[in-house]
Amino acid sequence: MTRANQARRCAKIGEFVLDCVYLTDSLEAMKRLPDECVDLVICDGPYGITQNSWDKISGIQEFNLELMKVFSRVLKVGGSLYLFGKHNCLDFIDYRLYLRLNSRIVWYQPSRLGQGRKSYTNNYDIIAYLSKGQAKTFNLEDIRVPQLVELEHRKRCEKVPSVVNGKFSKTKFNPNGKNPGDVWGDIKQLTYKSKELVNREVLNTIQKPKALMKRLIDASSNPMDIIFDPFAGTGTSLVVSRETGRHFLGFEIDPQLHKVCLDRLEEAGRNIQHQLFG
Repeated sequence: MTRANQARRCAKIGEFVLDCVYLTDSLEAMKRLPDECVDLVICDGPYGITQNSWDKISGIQEFNLELMKVFSRVLKVGGSLYLFGKHNCLDFIDYRLYLRLNSRIVWYQPSRLGQGRKSYTNNYDIIAYLSKGQAKTFNLEDIRVPQLVELEHRKRCEKVPSVVNGKFSKTKFNPNGKNPGDVWGDIKQLTYKSKELVNREVLNTIQKPKALMKRLIDASSNPMDIIFDPFAGTGTSLVVSRETGRHFLGFEIDPQLHKVCLDRLEEAGRNIQHQLFG
């Protein structure tokens, strides 16, 4: 545990100190988490499609179902889960006993280098947005994106009689932007030139952009909420949680990635102190 983590030691959930990332097997450690203890889970775990040792599982649907059983237990009522995967990450399993599926967000990545030769190139990941019952938090005002429709055109459309007298008559142009929808092409994947990339080995397999994690965290949690990441990887979700005033708990089994998490969290803590005190 770093000095910054020690300074932030303020609470525990079960045996685990908040605002820490533990070097541990998450599948075993999650069994020791108490019931209904976290507000948001961000799970960017195995996809079951690569030759990496951490990605080798018997079946992605069965694996994710077991995860969702655990997440349903540890999430507070109304808490949310973002589960990363490919198009089939939730197929052929009945998760409805545990969580409610709200959306399948398509994270569109047209600039992928790998191109298919015998079928269409996969240019997107799925981020399944689920919740334990009705989601209690959705901060639309914090995640609005620029309007794609010009203001004058939108105003003319709003005055059409079928709109004025229809069920969408209260929908008005918002100068602060629009709902990002469920297809996200505005957040680009990391490249070899990205300043936030920690090393080339984690490119496109482990490390996700901070902007992506920030949108998820801003939308589905509030300051002082508890964010849980069972496969912390390079710690992006934890860093964003710290920077946005959330509490967090992370598990990571790989010692090198765990060290990356600690270093990034330490740096985030220094940056926050610099912003506060100059």
